[in-house]
Amino acid sequence: MIVQEVMSAKPISVGANESIACARATLINSHIRHLPVVDRGKLVGIVSDRDIPVFDPEIESLHEARIALNQPTSSIMSRDLIVAYPESELTKVIDLMIEHRVGALPVVAPGSLELVGVVSYVDVLRAARNRL
Repeated sequence: MIVQEVMSAKPISVGANESIACARATLINSHIRHLPVVDRGKLVGIVSDRDIPVFDPEIESLHEARIALNQPTSSIMSRDLIVAYPESELTKVIDLMIEHRVGALPVVAPGSLELVGVVSYVDVLRAARNRL
């Protein structure tokens, strides 16, 4: 089985210069946990729900929270990209996810960083369930 058979095509993404608040809203409103970050259509990073700062109103002021949430998403994204390709064997992608302890991998076109999909542990579990 290959990634293209199970990935979510046309993934939701956020621009590198969009605010952290925008990335947070996208994650919440789309009910997803991993958000590819793109710049001019090319993958430049990934943000997970765990990367978004959480503020304690007893410690931080509303002003501090607004300043932090207005920073660009690129300031918190992971730049160490682990990617999959549409033709990658799913078993190799599972091994990468386990080895790097990540729940999703962006899928890029071979020879470029053009984002074409996302494969998550949910996609993998769904595919496994359909084979049982």
